[in-house]
This record gives sequence, structure tokens and C-alpha cells, in this order.
Amino acid sequence: MAQEGAAQSYALAVDIGGTFTDVVLRRGDGAIWVDKVLTTYHDLLEGFFGGTESVMRRAGVTPAQVDDLVVHATTIVTNALLERKGPRTALLTTAGFRDVLYIRDEYRYDMYDPQIEFPTSLVPRELTFPVVERVLADGTVTLPVDRAAIRDLAETLRREGVVSVAVCFLNAYRNDVNERAVAEELRRHFPALHVSLSAEVSPQIREYPRTSTTVINAYTAPIVGPYLTRMSAALAERGFPNAPMMMLSNGGVIGVGIAGRFPVRMIESGPAAGALAASYYAERLGLGSLLSFDMGGTTAKACIIEAGAPLVTGQFEVDRKYRFKVGSGFPVTVPSIDMIEIGAGGGSIAACNEMLLLKVGPHSAGSSPGPVCYGRGGQDICVTDADLALGLLDAENFLGGDMRLELAPMRRRLAELAVELGVTPSEAAAGIYRVVGETMAAATRTHAVDRGLDYRGMPMLAFGGAGPLHACYVAELLGSTTVIVPPQASVLSAFGMLVTPVRYDLVRGALAQLADLDWSATRDLFAEMIATGRQALTEAGVDESDIRMSFGGDFRYCGQANEVTVDFAEDPLARRDAAMIRRTFEAAYEAQYGLRLADNAVEVVGWRLTCRGPSILRGATATPVSEESPPRGERRVALADGGRRDELYAVFARYRLAVGQCVAGPALIEERETTTLILPGWTARMDASGCLLVEHVAAAQPDDRQRAALTPVAAL
Repeated sequence: MAQEGAAQSYALAVDIGGTFTDVVLRRGDGAIWVDKVLTTYHDLLEGFFGGTESVMRRAGVTPAQVDDLVVHATTIVTNALLERKGPRTALLTTAGFRDVLYIRDEYRYDMYDPQIEFPTSLVPRELTFPVVERVLADGTVTLPVDRAAIRDLAETLRREGVVSVAVCFLNAYRNDVNERAVAEELRRHFPALHVSLSAEVSPQIREYPRTSTTVINAYTAPIVGPYLTRMSAALAERGFPNAPMMMLSNGGVIGVGIAGRFPVRMIESGPAAGALAASYYAERLGLGSLLSFDMGGTTAKACIIEAGAPLVTGQFEVDRKYRFKVGSGFPVTVPSIDMIEIGAGGGSIAACNEMLLLKVGPHSAGSSPGPVCYGRGGQDICVTDADLALGLLDAENFLGGDMRLELAPMRRRLAELAVELGVTPSEAAAGIYRVVGETMAAATRTHAVDRGLDYRGMPMLAFGGAGPLHACYVAELLGSTTVIVPPQASVLSAFGMLVTPVRYDLVRGALAQLADLDWSATRDLFAEMIATGRQALTEAGVDESDIRMSFGGDFRYCGQANEVTVDFAEDPLARRDAAMIRRTFEAAYEAQYGLRLADNAVEVVGWRLTCRGPSILRGATATPVSEESPPRGERRVALADGGRRDELYAVFARYRLAVGQCVAGPALIEERETTTLILPGWTARMDASGCLLVEHVAAAQPDDRQRAALTPVAAL
């Protein structure tokens, strides 16, 4: 790779989202070129290279000049899960545990619903095969695998047309010898078969989450692997000198080899990049805490940045039957940025429900057919349609005029929805705007409170194609008095991939009481994780001397069913200090639950290791404007909120605003890829960093927490 800071070195990031594919090209001196094209579901690489060629053409750059990082985030894993596009997949389990995917964890996420629903299993029962073997909880093998039986099973899988198989045996997280024996035989007698082992994908306790994670990996590997191979080959054919890197859910990037083997680690890759970009701006603006608000075309994501970094969780869910009900989806036990997903994007569909009430989301029109105003055959009114009807968007200037919006069909379908609701079209559009805002605010409150965090007064960083348009309204609902809209806000997730280091997270289950911990066995376990992490990072091009490691673990009080993940300031094995480990755990426990149980023994559930490459310094350089710019016009906005109707909003061009220039609401600040709405009572100021700092001047006096949060911004 080219040396960091070389003015003529170029880095490229491509983020394929549910509606748009975002592309960012960055030169070594911080100059940025961006583009936004519709996601091409029939062939994701068509949109990938369409957007890439567009930004390179405008920058006057050839592929050979992109000699820095090429990094990619994609929804291909999520799409395969949600649309059930995966190949025929089988599951091998320990004999007696064939129904693990159907029994699940016996948790009813709604105990009062007699017709409770769960997502359809990715593996049908007839393709779940029991294997006679047994490993005890301490790792002792009491029954080895019969290799002859596995040879016969390989023929059965071939006859059934199985493409991929997940192997998840009881207690394999403690000793994987039986899983590896099965994999060896399957690969010998069925070489074309994709094999995913739970001991490699998710070596942790809890049978169902481990099986679920392994099955998801097996189901998506035959799709992701060829896609990454094809993308890498296409980049090389076009003359890009470096192999691409992939964004992972944990907020790091890694080589395509590891990503192809473990696609389950890529599920939240795009949103994770947005959270990393939020961390970058939190540090740049001197903010210790920040609420990241990413509203794109399909969904919105909220993430809390604490101490300059996003929270990381060890488990999340995908394909929920009910978006806000924990337990209604598939559990995934891989490290991921801790975010709340909200079914509220620009493409979220608005409808009249059976009670004649307005409902927005969670279903989305995506990019095909998209909102009605896209003119691509969509018949469902979406949030973007409502924004256009309200006057918040300019039909002739959407994406700088490259994608004009169609007013006539939108108005016709909006009028039909308004009749169903018994309101005027203007009231229906304003209702959609308010409902989607209330939905996002409610989800954010729940996300913060569940983690013991106080969101009130926390500055909000708004990005994504629709984020800046809805941020002030959501901030008012959350009691926040500051909204920050960064440069290139619409493609910030793609930019975030350029400011995150190579990173790989590992976790190993190791259930034991802290007081009786076998330090020697724990040292061996960490040695294996360290070796695996080093190999992953060196394969990604990181020099071994640049690899940094941090340590953590999952702990709980004995008798509890849930654990708390903690991070250590140093290697916990260096001094074998059980008292220090307990103090660290209890501080984290108290922060989350408000108490300590001093008389209870502490239990280790698992150990964690994070391997990182060197820090990345690929920031963006703002181009300052010296003279203040007047509004370029006015637009009538019919945002019926609190008695405000048909007000004239001044319209400004964002990149003509001078540093220090203030814009008082009501106003619209437009750029090619997004629009920032400044509501009455709010004032925006262009900062030297290129960020728009929007403050609620009409709010009541902030409390001490709000003053502390606002101080760094005001001092910029």
C-alpha cells in the first residue's frame, strides 16, 4: 500500500445498502469525491462498479492510481437471509439433539400470544442429521466419531443436493476433535461441499445460539465466497493494484479470505462503518459521548458513542418476526457494534392498518421498485414520497438532478392513502413524517435505557440519505439540543470504512468459577486466540510488529443466566490477579444494573481477544468558503407540526456556506446527496471542520449534563 499522507495516493470505499450504493474516493491530502447510485439487486457488482467509475471519472483517476485501501461493505449476507436465497443447507448435530433449531431456547418473546411466530428455519428438519458422538462438558471425549458413518453421510448429502453443511456438536466449544474429524471426512469424500464448524464460527456456550450462528454462516458462505472472488477478480482486471478488504460487523476490516470463510461476521458491516465514522467525528469535535443516527433508504440505525468509541455486543438478532421483540429472530453470537435497527428509512412503506390508523414500516420498498416518486413501478407511499409532498425535497434536484422525482403518481397514490385515513393528503404526509420520527425516538430511548445510559442532552450526529432531513425533529423528541451533520453525510458509512483499522475479534467459551480458575489452561486458550488473530491480520497485510491486542471476557455472578462483557486495561493473565478481574466486572455490572452482589461468587463464561492493526488517519479535508452566501431561493413547506403550516423555508446550498455562517430556521440546506432540515427554533452554523452544528435555540435552558455535552462543540 502507498504510504499514508502521500498527496496522490487514493483510497476507495463502497457500501452497498438496501436502496443505494455509496462510493467514496479519498486522495491522500484529504480531498473527497462521492457518488450515490441505486443498488442493483440483480447484480450487486453492477452498482458497485457503476458508482466507482463515476467518482473516478469526476476525480480524473485511473484504477492504477488507487494504490491505498479498497474496502467494501455489503448487504449480500442480510439479503440472502431475509429473502431465503441461500442454497440447500444441512445440519449435523449430536444424536439426540436433532430438533435444536425448532426447540430453540424455549423462550417465548410474547408469552400471551397463542399464535406466536418465529422465522422459518434455514435448514428443514429432513436435512438435519444426527451423528453418534459425545463430548462431555469438560471436553472429555467419551464417544468418537465413526468415520465410516460419515462417509455414508457424505453420499447422502450429495444425493440430497446439499451445497453447504453446518456441523454443531454438543460441547464442541470445549473440544472440537469430533467436529474436525467430520469435516475431514466430508471434505475428502465430498470436496465441493461447504463445511462450517461451530468450533470455528462460534466456540461459545449455549447450544441454540451457537447452532443458529453456524447455520447462518453455512447458509450464506456459498453465496458470499463466489461474490467476493468475482469482485476481487473484477477489481484486478480493471487494474486496481491491491486486494480488497471487507468491513465486518465489529467495526474492523479484514481480508476477503477470512470474510469469505465467515460471512456471518459481515451481517452489520455497513451500519458498523457508520458508527466508526461517528466515533471519528466525536474525537474530532472533542465529544466524549454522541448519539449516532443513521437513516438510509431502508432502515435507520442508532448507536451510542461512549468515551469516543461505539459499544460492542457479543450477540444480536437477525430476521426478527417483530422488529422490537428480542427473541423473535435468529441469534448471532459474533462481536458486533451495538446498534438498534429501526424500520424507518426513506423507503419505509406507509399504510392504513385494520384500525384505520397510519402505520409506517417496517417493510421497505428498497430500490426496486422503490418509493412511488422514483418512477420505477412502486405503488406504495413511502417516507421519501411524504418528504417530497411536504416540500422538503426538490423533485428536480434529487441527486443533483441526475435522478428526477415524479410528482404526479406520488400525489395520486398519496391522495388514495389520505382517503383511507380520512385526512387530507397534506395531513397524511405530515403524519408520515411525525410517525416515523416518533418511531425512531422511541426505539432510541429503549436502546439507551436497556444499557443503563442517559441519552438526554446527548449531541446527535445525523447522516445517511434521509438522516439530516429528520434529525431535528427526532432530536426534539429526545430532548437533544445539538444536531451535527458531517460533510458527505449521505455516504458517511462508506467514509467510515476508510477510518477504521484492520481488526479481528475472537471469543472462546470457558465456563469456570473465577476463584477456581485454571490459569494454565486459560493461558493456553489465549495463546490459541493470539495465534489465530495474528494470522488473520498478517493475511490482511498488517506487519506483525504493528498488531495491538486488547483483552476482555464475559462474567456473571454464579446462579445468573446472563453475563456482562468487560474490557481490561491490561492482559488479565499477566499477574493472574483474580481480584482485579472481579473489580472490573463488578464496576461494569453496577453501571448496568445499579448494584453489586459482594457475597456472590463470580463465574467466567468466556474470554475475548481483539487484534487491531495500526490507527488509520484517512480523514477528510474541508474546503472553506470565505464569503457568506445568501439563500438561493425559497420553498413552501407544508409540515403541519405544532400549528406550523405552509411556511416559506429559505433554501441554501451547503457547500457555499462560509465558515461561521449561521442559518436560522425554518430553512433547508441542500447538497447533492441529501438535505438538512432546520426547523423553526433551530439555528445551523458552519464549522471549520466542515460540519453543520445545528442548535435548538428555542429550547429551555439545558441542565448540567447538557451543558457539559455542548461545551466542546461551542468551543470549536
